[in-house]
Amino acid sequence: MNHPETVRGIGLSVLASTLFALLSGYTRLLAPLDGLDIFAWRILWTTVAVLAVIAWRRHGAQLKTACCEIARDPGKCISLLAMAAMLGVQQWLFLWAPVNGRALEVSLGYFLLPLTMVLVGRFHYGERLNLLQRMAVLCALAGVAHELWMTRAFSWPTLLVALGYPPYFILRRRIKLDSLLLFTVELLLLLPAAVLALALSDAFPLTVREPAMYLLLPGLGILSMVALTCYLRAGKLLPMGLFGILGYVEPVLLVFVAMAVLGESLGAAQLGTYVPIWISVGLTAIHSVRLMRRPVN
Repeated sequence: MNHPETVRGIGLSVLASTLFALLSGYTRLLAPLDGLDIFAWRILWTTVAVLAVIAWRRHGAQLKTACCEIARDPGKCISLLAMAAMLGVQQWLFLWAPVNGRALEVSLGYFLLPLTMVLVGRFHYGERLNLLQRMAVLCALAGVAHELWMTRAFSWPTLLVALGYPPYFILRRRIKLDSLLLFTVELLLLLPAAVLALALSDAFPLTVREPAMYLLLPGLGILSMVALTCYLRAGKLLPMGLFGILGYVEPVLLVFVAMAVLGESLGAAQLGTYVPIWISVGLTAIHSVRLMRRPVN
C-alpha cells in the first residue's frame, strides 16, 4: 500500500462525501426543475467547469492526446462508452429518485454499495481486511440488515446502485489515464444526451427566464465537478475495501443535513440502522488516522 497515495485518497473521499451531502440540499434550490432537467443541467455545467479547469491548467494538449489514444484503441473506446453510460445512469438516478418517490430504495442501494465494494476488493483484487476493517464491515452489515428488514425495499433502484458502481470502478482502474482527463472524456460522451434532454424539456423556457438560475446552475456544475473529481480520484488511489467502507461517510452526513437543514428527525426504529453505521464510520476513522500517522518507509 502506497502510504502518501492512501492518505490523499482518504482525504479526497471524505471531501467528496461532504460535498455530495451538500449537493443533496443544493438541488432543493432548483425547484421546479425535475430530476431529468437537473441531471441535464448538471452534466452541461459540470462539463463547462471541468473544461475550464483543463484550460486553466493548460492540459488541453494532454486531453487531445488522450482522446486520440482512446480513439485508436477499440477496447478503450468500448470501455469508455460503457463507463460513461454507467456514470450517467447513476447521476440520473440520484436526482430522479427523490422526485418520484423512490428515494428510500436508492438510499438502501447506497447502504449496500460499500459492502459490495468491500466484496469486490476481497475477491477480485485479493485485498485483506485488518481487524478494525472487519469490525467496521460487520457493524455496517448489521445496520444494512436492519434497514432491509424495516423497508423490505429490494427493488431495481436498490440493485442498480449497489451493483452498478463496482463494474464502473473496475473498468476505470484498467484505463491508465489521469483521473481528471478520464472524467472529462466521460462528460464529453454524456454531453449530447444532456443537450438533447434540455432541448426537449418543457422547463427550459422557465429556466432561462429565472435570474437566480444563472447563478444556481453554474454553482451546481462547480460543486458537482469538485465532488465527482475527488470521488473518482479517491477510487483510483485507495484499496477497494477501504474505499468501500469510506462510502458510509456520505449517508451519515446526509442524515445530519436532513436533520440540520431540512428539519427531519430520526425515529427510534431508524436508530437500529444508523447507530451501527455510525460505529462503522468511527472504526474506519480510527483506521484511517492510524494509516495517516504511519511513517513513510
